[in-house]
Amino acid sequence: MQTSKPLRWFAIGEALMVNVIWASTFVLVKIGLENALGPLTLAGLRYFGGFVLLLPLLWQSQHAHLPRKASIWVRLILIGISAYTVANGALFWGLQYIPATTGSLLLNFIPVIVLLMGIVWLKEIPTLIQVSGVVVAMLGSVLFFSPGLRAGDPLGIAVVSIGLLGFGVFGILGREIARDQMTDTLSLTAIPLAFGGGLLLLIALPVEGLPQPLPLAWLVVGWLALVNTAFAYVVYYHSLQTLTAFEANMLTSLAPVITAALAFLFLGETLEGIQFVGMAIVLIGVFLSQWRNGNGGQ
Repeated sequence: MQTSKPLRWFAIGEALMVNVIWASTFVLVKIGLENALGPLTLAGLRYFGGFVLLLPLLWQSQHAHLPRKASIWVRLILIGISAYTVANGALFWGLQYIPATTGSLLLNFIPVIVLLMGIVWLKEIPTLIQVSGVVVAMLGSVLFFSPGLRAGDPLGIAVVSIGLLGFGVFGILGREIARDQMTDTLSLTAIPLAFGGGLLLLIALPVEGLPQPLPLAWLVVGWLALVNTAFAYVVYYHSLQTLTAFEANMLTSLAPVITAALAFLFLGETLEGIQFVGMAIVLIGVFLSQWRNGNGGQ
């Protein structure tokens, strides 16, 4: 038995809520890293912990059932490895060589990658207005990040680019499974987390050693696993039943804007005038990217 597809406006609301949650991830990860947790260990504990938290629901839910076809299992495993092992591993590694600002800007290219992959793999063709929204949002992102933008090390950019491809595969395969309802949302969320998070932990142990985190780090891991992973990814995959991979990933362009706005309001961090202009342009671009002619209520 499958859950019903959400209405389009509701799916957009789900994706927006998820991005508000994910906007807090970088702050929480920074706290975890400052309390004696390595980046790979932290990521592995977060994702595998999310699987552990979802396991009882997966076991008890009448809606959840393990896929029977090998092709679906292959897709789920690829989602886990591409998103949680390759993409996040490459992102953490690459950020050692390039400024965080450059890394954040590169992440805004994910919707472009997903757009192109979605046309080829999923046959989901965006409207001209939606494509213009991508261009506008990219322009806004460049303006937003321009005050601190530096090219950085070419090796770092190359490594992060591999991560972008991993995120692209994650978005495309997740949309395909959710759209065609190959399995239920809980299985779609939990199984990739098990494979991707588990593999990350296996890699982290010989690279970073046995973790000895401070108590605050465990609180961070618990929150990231429960809220930013288990809850957020279930909601995200549910929205993918209605939103195309491109549309859902365009909403992730709001994450840096949301993070900056929260830091401005609650942490007193300052923003330059050009960054406010960039934020406004990003919002316009994201709005245009969600515009479907004649399909607004689906």
